[in-house]
Amino acid sequence: MPPFGSGLLVLTAPLGALPRRAAAALAAAAGVVAGPLYVHLQPGLRLASPAPRPAAPPACPALLRALAALYAVAEAQRGLDLRVLLGPGHRLARPPRVLLATVAEAPGPAGPVQLGLQHLAAAAYGCPPRLPALLLGGPEDGGGDPEEDPEDPDAALPDFSDVAVGGTFDRLHGAHRLLLSACCLLARRRLLAGVADGDLLRHKVLMELIEPYELRAAKLREFLEDVKPSLRYDIVPLADPYGPSVTDPDLQCLVVSEETRRGGEAVNKKRLENGLPELALYEILLMKDPDHSQHEEEKISSSSLRQRLLGTLLQPPRQDPALPSRPYVIGLTGGTGSGKTSIAKLLGHLGAFLIDADKLGHAVYVPGGPAYERVVAAFGAEILNEDGTINRKVLGAKVFGNQERLKSLTDIVWPEMAQMVKEQIREADAQGKAVCVLDAAVLLEAGWQDMVHEVWTAIIPEEEAVKRVMARDGLSEEAARSRLQSQMTNSQRVEQSQVVLCTLWETDVTRKQVEKAWDLLQQRLSQERSL
Repeated sequence: MPPFGSGLLVLTAPLGALPRRAAAALAAAAGVVAGPLYVHLQPGLRLASPAPRPAAPPACPALLRALAALYAVAEAQRGLDLRVLLGPGHRLARPPRVLLATVAEAPGPAGPVQLGLQHLAAAAYGCPPRLPALLLGGPEDGGGDPEEDPEDPDAALPDFSDVAVGGTFDRLHGAHRLLLSACCLLARRRLLAGVADGDLLRHKVLMELIEPYELRAAKLREFLEDVKPSLRYDIVPLADPYGPSVTDPDLQCLVVSEETRRGGEAVNKKRLENGLPELALYEILLMKDPDHSQHEEEKISSSSLRQRLLGTLLQPPRQDPALPSRPYVIGLTGGTGSGKTSIAKLLGHLGAFLIDADKLGHAVYVPGGPAYERVVAAFGAEILNEDGTINRKVLGAKVFGNQERLKSLTDIVWPEMAQMVKEQIREADAQGKAVCVLDAAVLLEAGWQDMVHEVWTAIIPEEEAVKRVMARDGLSEEAARSRLQSQMTNSQRVEQSQVVLCTLWETDVTRKQVEKAWDLLQQRLSQERSL
């Protein structure tokens, strides 16, 4: 883990040189800073000069290209929280714990460049005067770059009093940060940021993993107020594709990307219908993701980031002293059609001891089984087949849609199943198995979390689940949808899960997810054993 929780990196190279120099500078800084890395751009500044004065570079195309390069490089440094500051004179949300600059040769510990860094940080951002100041290897501080073409001194970005932008803004990534920074450069007074919510999220890839609106809005505000605090920021939820952009008379510009330009044109059509002037559409190029996989988008996107969360630990495992540490029990759950069973089989191939709760459910109902007599007494002889076995379809029809009857049944059956699960866990221990997987659709509904160390959930979009259930069980679309809607939702399951998996794509993609989850689990178990 890098030693400092936040840092301020001062870059004094010409703006035109930053696209080539960004990779080395940010890679070095990422090895020092674990949290937010603030970047102060001041081309040509001599840090070694007495009391260097902070100033912001002008809003010009070269600055926008430099920002694009910095955020693209930061995206390759997975987890680097980069914030390029567009104006000094304010305290930062997470004050820097270390000051950084790139120089060719590092002078002594109290050299003039370090002192210049400390003076600059104190004057611009109110940092304590004696923060640690480290010099990273790289091009000489403030040096020229003769091979770069000089920027046209008259080149400037357009400016507008009030600017608007919209998006999901889930897990702010480099493309978001570039888009928002462009908005900040274009706006003189106010930025209106619409954040998609509600029905606008329904068809997003892995929408269950999208952060709550309140969290997305808070992260957005913190970034914007760090980057350019002189602007007013109105952050609002979007329940439809337009929001206030079609009713706010003060707006002058809408910032779009290549793929959202048509949405911007639709906004202007609505504004004209509402008697308002059209907005200038300022287009930002999409940022390519060189590391995207086959099923991820080519651009840097939140959906790709959410896909990379599959198989990872989303929240800490349960800490229950009453739960034996061995075998380590994974509770695997998911709605009908989610692919949970195929995931369980893959985990079995990797070495897990499998407990199939559905098979245990059948066992409790057989004549002589632990729940047989009480179920017959509660629901009558009409649920029996001619041979005396319980007809589960008839029983199911009696309780489906009737919460009181369903609870009467589960109050009988689930405790008996839980006892059988515990017996199976003891059997896994006797066989020397380190990991046991409880494959249980009703894991959360039955409250069996107290029997497992981690909950893993398989999810699938509802429309895909409907198709699978129709094909598998021969149901009509209405019946399949009704069955799904009677169950716990994906979002409810994800909220209570440590690990999420998705079987939307080809079998090989699912297998890689499961292997990733298994490998990370082995790492966690290894760390626990070493403590």
